Amino acid sequence: MSSQPHAQSQGSHFFVLTVEKQGLASATSSGSYTPPPGATRLDTFNTLYGELTASAPTLHRANVVFFSLEPNRI
Repeated sequence: MSSQPHAQSQGSHFFVLTVEKQGLASATSSGSYTPPPGATRLDTFNTLYGELTASAPTLHRANVVFFSLEPNRI
């Protein structure tokens, strides 16, 4: 059995975010993220959405199809 990186080396939360511009483009991003102290769920969503939609001009103002943000632990 191979060892897995400890959660300490990852972000405190795991996220999945999917956006779509109907008929043009869609994209999904997932990973771990540690919000800055005092950040809210909305702050985190806005940061992740901004990063994903900035990655491609066709995603500007894309609709959110799915968003999940949970503590990164089992």
